[in-house]
Amino acid sequence: MRPQPGAQGERPLSEVNFLTVAEAASILRISKMAVYRLVHDGALPAIRVGRTFRVPERAVREMATLHEQSDTA
Repeated sequence: MRPQPGAQGERPLSEVNFLTVAEAASILRISKMAVYRLVHDGALPAIRVGRTFRVPERAVREMATLHEQSDTA
C-alpha cells in the first residue's frame, strides 16, 4: 500500500522539486552512470518520465549530506 501524501513526512507530488540525472550527478560529484546504479539499486528514489528518470531534489541533498559526513568522520 502506498503512503498518502502528508503521511509520515510525505509531501504532495506538486511540492517536490525534481532533478535530472545529470543535475543529480553534478551535485553528488559522481558520474551519471553511478546515479543510474543508485536508482536501479533502490538507494536513490526516482520517477520515470518517458525514457528518462527524475530524482527528488531532497533525496539528492540528503545523500550529499550523508556523503559529506562520512568523508569527515
